[in-house]
Amino acid sequence: MSGSGDAAPPPPHVVEDFFGVIQLLSDGSVVRADDAALLPMPELQDVPGVQWKDAVYDATNWPPPPPPPVTMELPVLVYFHGGGYCIGALDQSPFHTFCLRAADELPAVVLSVQYRLAPEHRLPTAIDDGAAFFSWLRGAGSADPWLAESADLARTFISGVSAGANLAHHVAVRVASGGQPVVADVDPVVRVAGYVLLDAFFGGVERTAAEANPPADVSLLTVEMADQFWRLALPAGATRDHPVANPFGPESPSLEAVALPPALVVASGGDVLYDRVVGYAARLKEMGKAVELVEFQGAQHGFSVIQPWSPETSEVIQVLKRFVHKAIRPGEG
Repeated sequence: MSGSGDAAPPPPHVVEDFFGVIQLLSDGSVVRADDAALLPMPELQDVPGVQWKDAVYDATNWPPPPPPPVTMELPVLVYFHGGGYCIGALDQSPFHTFCLRAADELPAVVLSVQYRLAPEHRLPTAIDDGAAFFSWLRGAGSADPWLAESADLARTFISGVSAGANLAHHVAVRVASGGQPVVADVDPVVRVAGYVLLDAFFGGVERTAAEANPPADVSLLTVEMADQFWRLALPAGATRDHPVANPFGPESPSLEAVALPPALVVASGGDVLYDRVVGYAARLKEMGKAVELVEFQGAQHGFSVIQPWSPETSEVIQVLKRFVHKAIRPGEG
């Protein structure tokens, strides 16, 4: 027995436990289980005529992969998956199926982007990854033979669902602010023609009406789950009024002078975040930004990926198709 009198340090204990899928320990380490059990995973169905492949946009953080041939130049839809910035992956069937549908029915080249997850990589890491993706797209990505033959990068749209929609907002702001040199007057190759937010994951310290009195049938995202995601994802000690969570909050820089591209905002009436999404569109409109708000009464948060073949999702695809067409041919329709 040692005579030093030093007691062994206590073993690390669990500080946050998200349904056993993510456990944040007191020493800062993270224990993960498979998050597929948390999301309804419909069987992945290929869409005839749609080709897809993997590509690495940042070799320091992601490792590499092969290409099929296409000929026609199509608009580009950059897509960020959801999951509260803590779970989810681009190859999970809900997100991949939506991307296949969008590629087929818009039609478009859809670039589905993986980003690093919290709490191992707290925000703004995911936003930095989104910016790194655009740097790749402007450089090596634009030279990729598949993209060079099939993608019209001058007609690029940024999109995402839930946390991916929050990420799409922040990447669009960086692009429009000149934080990423990919706007038309800076870079002639990559031009962001619009951005699309599907059930955006926004937050704030003060509760909205929908958060204070959630719809009775909320199934996928509860207020408590959203709060826990933010605790795991935001910088340690930050509140939900952090600019990443609350883009119009007391700590957030003004977007008044930012030349944002046209926005399409989709809100679900059965979502606890409904008021935040509708409020986001209203604030853009007050600032004179081009914004279209489309509401789906009774729909649940993330319905476009949880029910990728539903009539509501089919309508979302049609709304998205009209938005893309209008943005690239403003004189028509």
